[in-house]
This record gives sequence, structure tokens and C-alpha cells, in this order.
Amino acid sequence: MPPPVDLVEHGRPQEVELSEQQYEALRGLKIAGVTQISPGKYSIKPGQKVGSIRLGAVQINIRPKIAELNRLLFFIGYSSSPSIWRDEFVRLEKAEGLFPAVSESFVRLVSDAFSRGLLRGYRSTTDSLSVVRGRVRFQEQITRNYGLPVPIAVQYDDFTADVAENRVILLATLRLLALPDIGAAARQQLNRIRTMLDEITNVPMRAGRPEFGLNRLNVRYHDVLRLSEVILDSGSFGQRNGPLAVSGFLFDMWKIYEDFVTGALSMAMQQYGGYAKTQADHYMDRAARIKFIPDLVWCDGDGLPVAVVDAKYKAEKPKGFPEADLYQMLAYCAVLGLEEGHLIYARGNEPATVHAIKTCNVTIHCHALDLSLPPNDLLKSIDLLAKAILGK
Repeated sequence: MPPPVDLVEHGRPQEVELSEQQYEALRGLKIAGVTQISPGKYSIKPGQKVGSIRLGAVQINIRPKIAELNRLLFFIGYSSSPSIWRDEFVRLEKAEGLFPAVSESFVRLVSDAFSRGLLRGYRSTTDSLSVVRGRVRFQEQITRNYGLPVPIAVQYDDFTADVAENRVILLATLRLLALPDIGAAARQQLNRIRTMLDEITNVPMRAGRPEFGLNRLNVRYHDVLRLSEVILDSGSFGQRNGPLAVSGFLFDMWKIYEDFVTGALSMAMQQYGGYAKTQADHYMDRAARIKFIPDLVWCDGDGLPVAVVDAKYKAEKPKGFPEADLYQMLAYCAVLGLEEGHLIYARGNEPATVHAIKTCNVTIHCHALDLSLPPNDLLKSIDLLAKAILGK
């Protein structure tokens, strides 16, 4: 088996040997630029997608420019449960590759969620039975069963483990089992999980992911459900292109970065009072026709804006901070009535920049967040940012 092809987001192209099927599959996924150099040899130019993908025997890894590949799960999961995911990343660092890291993390979170048994809930069922159970559906009995005494159209509630949460976990388990190179131990544990979910309905993916809500009744499932969504979302896939098996996890790094910054920063700000509005609609004009959506607006107890923040994932831009971002933040400050705005960029070891705008008494702060820092140091830098933004 050939060694993995290791690329860097928006990095240099690399020459790779591919079959025609592998080339067609990679081109169809539109995750990187693929150019033929000679028969059987292609140049792959990575774009904004990061993650791992396997095309038959060829595995392609695209790591973020300013972070390790395994760090993605920490960024994705941290906002949902800081205490668990901070410890989880320490374990993930030992995994070799994204497939094993996802699988091992999933197994641990499922074990925690199932420690008190499978989650159960009431599910309403309609059926035609020979005996009365629950409530008789008289209208259906008359119109569909022609008033005959049996079968009886009934509706009843079952207290069952076949609920949406367990269905989602089963789908994620089956998706992981279809991945290659997840490790023998992880595969054994995943098969054990599948056996535990043997009585759960396997919903076809084409029918859509089962809908569930996060609440106090399923709180012990929250972390594994969050990871299950990552495994099942549009950025992960398992399919066949003819005889060629294609599987992997791919993410937009800018989206992961923005979600992580707004989530972690919101948590850090909570100690100072107030609350966050993330990705909320605001309007520039009185007629509410010109909409803008800041990543984070921090409000005081009365609901008045105190700070506005936008996270910008533009790694290692040689020309510095783009002016368009400054114009955007200036508009945010003007409409929200704030004298300061904050842009948080993903850049390594870049000094903060301050722009005092003439005549309008607005100052825009450009901060730089070093994603290559160890998680605890990265979170400490976010705590310092929260303190500086709120002037504490």
C-alpha cells in the first residue's frame, strides 16, 4: 500500500500516482485542484478543505496551515463541552491520523454516554392489532377497516430505546466501521457498540438524519451526539465510485475556526456578566432591508451591545490584515453604537494592530490567535482576549 499523501491547506501542489477511477473520484469531490501531468501522474493542489480522504488504496491528508490535523476535533468539540474535550485532545494527540482519532474519541464518548444504559423515551406508534392497545383510532377504523371488529386501528406510546438519539449513534457507528485504518482495538469496540444497538432501527441515510433536541433528559449524550453529527454531516462520507471505495472527513477550516472562536470567547466572557448573541441578524437601515450578521455581539444585562467581534480565518496573509474587514467592522460599530470593534485573526505570532478611525471616534482592534499553541495555552490566550475586549 502506498504511503499517505500529506498536503497543507492552500499549500504547494504535490505529484501523485492515481488510477483513472481515483482521478475521476477526486475531481468529482471538488476538494482540491487536480491536473494531469502524464499518464497515471497528477498534480494535486489543496484548497480550503482540510481533513483526510481515502480513494481505494490512496489516502490523502490535508492539514490546516497553522495547526495539526488531529487538533480539528478539539476545535469542533470544545464549545459543546470544555471539560471533556480539553482532556479528550490530550488522548487524541496519541492517535496516528484523523480516522483513528475520530474513532477512538467516538468510542470513549459512547462508553460514557452508555454507562447508565441506553437512553429511553416514549415513542408514539400507530398500528392495526387484534387487541385494543392504547387509543382506538375510530375514524381510521371506520374508513379503512370498514367498521370490522378486527384488526383494530390503535395508537399507543412505547417506552423504548429506539429513539432518535440512539439511531443517530448507530448511523455514526456504521459510518466509522466503513472507514479503513481505524485500528483493530477501535474496530472491536465499534462492533461492540453496534451489538448494543442491535434493536435500534437503522434509518437509511437517504431518509435524512433522525431529528433530536439537546435537553436535560439526554444531557449525558450531548458530547457523543455532537461528534456523531460531525461524522454524519456533509463533510464526511462513505461511498463507492464503481468498484472504488471512497471515504473520509473533510471540513472547511474557516467555519471550524469561527465556531471555535465565538464559542470559546463566549464562555470566557461569561465570568464578567452579560450574554452573547452569536450569528444573530442585525439591520443597518431603519426599514430593515440591509442585514448584517456579526459573529459575536456581547450584551449587558439590559440587552444593550457592549462589544462586537468577528473571527477571520485568513492564515498567514502576507499583506497583513485586509482593509475590507476594517470597513465591515466600522459599519458594525456605527450601527450598534460602539466605540470599539474587534477582529480576531488566525495567525501565528502576529502582533496586535489598532486602527483609530478619523472623525467618527471608532477604534478597531485586530487581534491574532495562534492556533499552533497547546490547547491550554490557546484557551488562556482566549481568556486574555475576553478580558481585553470587555475592558476588565
